[in-house]
Amino acid sequence: MRILLTGSSGWLGQTLAPRLKALGHQVTGLDPVAADQTTIIGSVADRGMVRSVLRDGRFEAIIHAGGLHKPDIDRNSRDTFMAVNVQGTFNLLDEAVEQDVPRFVFTSTTSLMISAAIRAGRAGGMREAAWLTEAMAPEPRNIYGVTKLAAEKLCRFYHDAFGLAVVVLRTARFFPEADDMAHAIDQSDENTKANELLFRRLTVGDAAEAHVVALQRASDLGFGLFIVSAPTPFRPDDCAALMTDAPAVVARYFPDYPALYRRRGWTMFGSIDRVYDASHAASRLGFTCKTGFAEVLRGLAEDGPQARG
Repeated sequence: MRILLTGSSGWLGQTLAPRLKALGHQVTGLDPVAADQTTIIGSVADRGMVRSVLRDGRFEAIIHAGGLHKPDIDRNSRDTFMAVNVQGTFNLLDEAVEQDVPRFVFTSTTSLMISAAIRAGRAGGMREAAWLTEAMAPEPRNIYGVTKLAAEKLCRFYHDAFGLAVVVLRTARFFPEADDMAHAIDQSDENTKANELLFRRLTVGDAAEAHVVALQRASDLGFGLFIVSAPTPFRPDDCAALMTDAPAVVARYFPDYPALYRRRGWTMFGSIDRVYDASHAASRLGFTCKTGFAEVLRGLAEDGPQARG
């Protein structure tokens, strides 16, 4: 399959492009920044460039993994976010229809689901963790979330109006940068990321594989929107306790975790304010992340009794 991959120089793109090529696909990488997997240097905000690339490439699918992200808020204006994340997505969708590209996979974010109330730990007006599914009506708290939600709505419109097969993946965190969680400041980055696999993270390898599955399933689904995150062990009735005593809740599901964490010198978050439920992706898309908290514990157990880090 001939595939245009935007964001090919990014963390996801550099992982996804080799995976697609290994499956026999012809991948053209598009990104403003040069890198190993990038074929064309350019921005999706440039409509003329997008038109030319799609016309010349005769693509069978677009994976739109490019765009500005949350860390870019401090470095870019709201105008730039609108131009890249909204106008850029519109350019790709509109040209996909004009040039008969039948499949479109869009990388969105679970960040757009986090309102100011959820961020403050008051889901539904209650002091409990928010249980987040695709059924909720998002209220984004920043320009990143607003533009990503607008791009999702464009994806839905182009499916409804023109029959374009579109899969939207709301990916949880998989970035390599150090985390910004205020209550994790005394933890190592490795410790924090391990904790997040319980409720709000996946590996970049799993993120890439989700896009491969979405590409394969797009025509059958017609349209699909999915949260993609490591499977959580938690249930909705854990939400109150997760806010007040997360370590006790985790220990109920993983009785061996406290000893393994002590041996490593790690700690659990005292409070967890949200849980992303990825069960819809498992049942409808047919995708489940391979790496979760259980795999972390298995690795810690195999490390032996000596603490590291």
